Amino acid sequence: MGDTVMAKGGQQHLRALESANRVRLARAALKRRIAAGALTVTEVVLGGAWEVHSMRINELLMSQKRWGQARCRRLLLSVGVPENKPVGSLTERQRRALVAVLAGDPLPPDAAPTFTSRSRALSLA
Repeated sequence: MGDTVMAKGGQQHLRALESANRVRLARAALKRRIAAGALTVTEVVLGGAWEVHSMRINELLMSQKRWGQARCRRLLLSVGVPENKPVGSLTERQRRALVAVLAGDPLPPDAAPTFTSRSRALSLA
């Protein structure tokens, strides 16, 4: 009985590793396409590709040429999105705000970030 449990557990572990490797390879290819200019972050954010569903938004933004941590942080702060938020969990408002800022458009009024008094005080300090 113990051998069948181990065999099932081992198979499940192998499937999990294969799945993680498939996601890793797909993300690497996606990031290369973004860096080459063949695909934009805006297209990825709006498209909702399976490989970026659990990817952090700052990792996606930094795959663009000349985008580092400081630039990502400033952009995400301006739209009220946490740096480590997964792309798949972005709200529609957050997606619209992010796309607008990336396109160089001013933020629409309904997409402007809302701050609590504590977070505003912290950001102004």
